Amino acid sequence: MERAASTDPLRSTVETSRTYAPTRVAALAPYFVIGTLFGVVLTKGEAVSWFRIQEMFRFGSFHMYGVLMSAVVVTAACFAFLQRGNRRALSGEPIGIPRKIGVHRYWIGGTVFGLGWALTGACPGPLFVLVGNGVTVMVVAVASALAGTWVYGVVRPKLPH
Repeated sequence: MERAASTDPLRSTVETSRTYAPTRVAALAPYFVIGTLFGVVLTKGEAVSWFRIQEMFRFGSFHMYGVLMSAVVVTAACFAFLQRGNRRALSGEPIGIPRKIGVHRYWIGGTVFGLGWALTGACPGPLFVLVGNGVTVMVVAVASALAGTWVYGVVRPKLPH
């Protein structure tokens, strides 16, 4: 007794009379490849270098500011391309930037993010790249980031959103 696979590519399963055969690993393969390429780019561009990040925070070098500004320009160009022609996300929702209401939460969240970045010397994406590059001490930072994400998920319903 087989049933058609789910339409969600990350949760697709094929039901048989005996077992569920998840195809999640195959669906995640492109994301693994893109993440690996992202890690290579961050490493080669020295965006994961603790010394480069400290230079930025001490205003000693333009390198990281250039990396961040180029990311903003590329993101803006991609959003402009996606919004033209009324393209939609895979879920069917229109692609756009929602209107922000209130600024306090962004100041608080940005401050917490910046403190974590300054203390560890890396923002969340490069943490995984650093672990992949053999900087095993960053496993502590990854575990802390995951714990912080979990805590936020628990307290989020009680926060004034």
